[in-house]
Amino acid sequence: MNAQRQAGMQKVTARHLSRHAMLYVRQSTLHQVLENTESTARQYALRERAMALGWETSRIGVIDQDLGQSGASAIDRAGFQRLVAEVGLGHVGLVMGLEVSRLARSSLDWHQLLEICAMTGTLILDEDGLYDPATFNDRLLLGLKGTMSEAELHVLRARLRGGILHKAERAALKVPLPVGLAYAENDQVILHPDAQIQQAVRVLFATFKRTGSAWATVKYFRDQGLLFPRRVRTGVHKGEIHWMPLGHNAVLKALRNPRYAGAFCYGRTHTLKHPDGSLHSESIPQEQWPFLVRNAHAGYLSWEEYEANLQQLRANRQAQGEDRRHGPAREGPALLQGLVICGRCGNRMTLRYHQRTHGTRLYPEYLCQQERVEEANNLPCQQILGVNLDAAIADLLLAQVTPLAIDTSLQVYEELHTQAAEARRLRNQQVERARYAAELAQRRFLQVDPANRLVASVLEADWNARLQELAQVQEEAERQNEAEQRKLSALEQQAITELVNDFPRVWHDARTSDRDRKRMVRLLLEDVTLVQDEVITAQVRFRGGATQTLTVPISHGRRSAPELIALIDQLLEDHTDAEVAEQLNQRGWRTYEGKPFHATRVLSLRRYHHLKDHGIRLRERGLLSANEAAQAYGVCRQTIMDWGRAGLIPMYRANGHGIALFSPPDSHAPQKNVHKYLKTR
Repeated sequence: MNAQRQAGMQKVTARHLSRHAMLYVRQSTLHQVLENTESTARQYALRERAMALGWETSRIGVIDQDLGQSGASAIDRAGFQRLVAEVGLGHVGLVMGLEVSRLARSSLDWHQLLEICAMTGTLILDEDGLYDPATFNDRLLLGLKGTMSEAELHVLRARLRGGILHKAERAALKVPLPVGLAYAENDQVILHPDAQIQQAVRVLFATFKRTGSAWATVKYFRDQGLLFPRRVRTGVHKGEIHWMPLGHNAVLKALRNPRYAGAFCYGRTHTLKHPDGSLHSESIPQEQWPFLVRNAHAGYLSWEEYEANLQQLRANRQAQGEDRRHGPAREGPALLQGLVICGRCGNRMTLRYHQRTHGTRLYPEYLCQQERVEEANNLPCQQILGVNLDAAIADLLLAQVTPLAIDTSLQVYEELHTQAAEARRLRNQQVERARYAAELAQRRFLQVDPANRLVASVLEADWNARLQELAQVQEEAERQNEAEQRKLSALEQQAITELVNDFPRVWHDARTSDRDRKRMVRLLLEDVTLVQDEVITAQVRFRGGATQTLTVPISHGRRSAPELIALIDQLLEDHTDAEVAEQLNQRGWRTYEGKPFHATRVLSLRRYHHLKDHGIRLRERGLLSANEAAQAYGVCRQTIMDWGRAGLIPMYRANGHGIALFSPPDSHAPQKNVHKYLKTR
């Protein structure tokens, strides 16, 4: 021992003593800080070793802010980072630690410290002796100690993980449970004993099953004034249940958690370590989970329902992706949203709406843009106006649905009552919880000594706050119940009962929203494949595999068929816009809105396709305006107009605003007519 001390004294120089001696103290967990007090005391005792080596007490510093921090990485250890910084600045002559594992469990952090100590001439002291990292033998010994410390950590982790995996294999591992589930006294997983929490979770799953959308579930809770429980994970209220408005992320977590289906799972996430030492967790596919035990405990839904929810979430996500599959039914009149397939390339067709300048109605158009996006084509593969197509699909469904299928409407009607009852029950439970809190605050206030005003005033204020909260919850519950009662009044119940006996009336009723019609279509149809040539050919595939082919006339409009544009171009040679509209109507053409053509619509199409109007075409033939014709004939403008009205010279209407054009005086027949007219005058 004396020899070691003498050898250590030889390594310490005046240069070392002129700098500080830093003692680094660390325990891995807070439990060790509280229970393993002897280890902490041994670490603090190293200050006496520094004093024995010649350091003054004022130059001995202690860094103990990393108590309760793991040594596996230096990322979260502010004390270790401070130590490395001080050593790098040359302020430290001696670094002390009880053993290598106290300083670092990572070879990277340990060798980084050794390198900096070697460059700055800093010594390292542990319980076994004093080392100079600048010398080969000491550096080799310190490197071996760091490797053994890291290997020790690996062995400890392997033992702990082995026990965890063994328990997980038997579905006996006790892990945090989502809200709505709890551990019994025998560690068995049961439904939470609080009836309100159970009801809230059941309403969440029932609402998603009905709406098919996480966002719609959140909206339903907000509209109904319902709260959802959340377990606090950290802080002073850790483990407590707080009631809060339902969030979108909470819905997604509940739908994706297999514990609600009564299944035990372990290994749903994988932790990665970045080059900077930070950790990142990522989800892994279900087929790669190490352990999944179905029917391990009680749950809120079956495994089939859990997988159906996941499938619906994937479909909703794909509705925003490149394939554009079904997705949830949204607003807008297009019946076939997400169901249309291009019959030429096989890709899903997207949806776009058009709106007239002074109108409010939306007109759907189905487009296939996959190849246009991938190959930078200017034109889409197909673009089909959907007014006539949707009308044909609606007629097909109305003809196919028999009175026997109307029973489904009655089931929907009964489901509305069930939803209202569940929401009312959940609101009553919220009132009951608020009433219990108020009564508890009252009992606490009545039990206090009236003379102790300091405590009594606080309890009285808490009682008043709970009473006010109870009044607010009761008022909100009564308001929501009255609103539901108005929705399901006896008069409306009778109206719904009459409507379900006539499916077409339900379909066309103004109270049936576009989203409800789309949901009806999705219950009956799998998809619709479209090919547009001279007509639209629609291959309709029903649920169950039955198919039917429809032929639909093409809807013409602003983005009209080339045949219509060519016809308008031809008619403009001899007709004004109003006359062209009349000709189109006589030939059976209609706009994409299904309405007759008029002059304004022809004007819009002509400008959009850059077609010359009738007046320009007449001018190109050499016809003259009234002023030009008067100058050519040598008369005044009024005389030219009189001659044109009398039929003495050819007069042509250039547009619908009274503008006229005249033939030039190079035709003999008009000249003879003019001379006759002058003789009679």
